[in-house]
Amino acid sequence: MADLSDFPISRRWPAQHPDRIQLYSFPTPNGVKVSTALEEMALPYEAHKVTLADADVRSPEFLSVSPNNKIPAIIDPNGPDGQPLPLFESGAILIYLADKSGKFLGRNGAERATIIQWLMWQMGGLGPMFGQLGHFYSGPGKSVQDPYPVQRFVDEARRLMGVFEKHMSDGRDWVAGDYSIADMAIAPWLRAPDFYGTTELLAWDDHPHLKAYLDRFMARPAVQVGLVTPPRD
Repeated sequence: MADLSDFPISRRWPAQHPDRIQLYSFPTPNGVKVSTALEEMALPYEAHKVTLADADVRSPEFLSVSPNNKIPAIIDPNGPDGQPLPLFESGAILIYLADKSGKFLGRNGAERATIIQWLMWQMGGLGPMFGQLGHFYSGPGKSVQDPYPVQRFVDEARRLMGVFEKHMSDGRDWVAGDYSIADMAIAPWLRAPDFYGTTELLAWDDHPHLKAYLDRFMARPAVQVGLVTPPRD
């Protein structure tokens, strides 16, 4: 039986199944990347709800695993060389889990590089731009009177959507060949405009290949579980 008692986070979110991967998360676009991956890879895990409130994400216990005070984070009790491994940052976790499971990271070096390329596209572009647009359009930043922030992020979000629409227009089903961790990263963020109320602002209906892609993703059984793990309530 794995012993996670040396990890302070276990005192606030105790493990009932310490032999399983411990997931500390909340069902945001970044959070559901990892819960979806765990479901898709059939890796045993235990989910702990860490809300976005400072009382959780800025608590000493959570910061001990995720010093950037962002969800998701994990502890794998059976990490490299059999030692427990804590990890934060959703992209890093996806790569680690894909390596661990041997799934969804390509069959050779070229496929792996292409998948990671699109994963980084989400991490550095799609997620931040959609997130910032939501912040200024319908979130705490909506009180800002200057129209520049919203227009800046609308323009960049539309540009990124155009990149993706063109890439998917050649008949491919998934972004980098076979279904992969790149899709697990990108698709949850494509749901964000609906949450933020920015679909019309982004001319969503002008991107039929993007819409069809998101429908394919949403139809996957593992995705349906990942989207509600851990539950909000």
